Amino acid sequence: MIFVTVGTHEQQFNRLISYVDKLDLSEEVVIQKGYSDYEPENCKSVKLLPYSKMTEYVERARIVITHGGPSSIMMPLQIGKIPVVVPRQKKFNEHVNDHQLEFVKKISESGNIIPVYDIESLKDVISNYDLISAERTEIKSNNAEFNMRLEQIVRKMFNE
Repeated sequence: MIFVTVGTHEQQFNRLISYVDKLDLSEEVVIQKGYSDYEPENCKSVKLLPYSKMTEYVERARIVITHGGPSSIMMPLQIGKIPVVVPRQKKFNEHVNDHQLEFVKKISESGNIIPVYDIESLKDVISNYDLISAERTEIKSNNAEFNMRLEQIVRKMFNE
């Protein structure tokens, strides 16, 4: 199952919903469409979901496609999934500015998400998801470096 969420922002994200709806996918697709006014014809859709139901869909999904909102990105990551992230863009009247675009570019450096900036590349990302996500499963963390530096500071403090 593929789960698509566009969050709860009051502007539409018809570009993502209509693109996914028109794909000829061989698996179930569920779309949480928020305030978008596009009505999917080939996918199951709901306007908004309670948190518990959203978690169920994310857990069940083989692929989670989300907008660039931090909460929508964090949920699949916390469940151990690599989300496909399509940021809303101002030029399409999907948000008031391009902060999602900037945020997604910044966090994609960690390798924990699959960013999609050009909607036309989404079909290839879905088709190759298993391969792409396998390359990104190593969650990068700064914990080891932080701990090493902290240890150096403590040793200096105690003249070791």
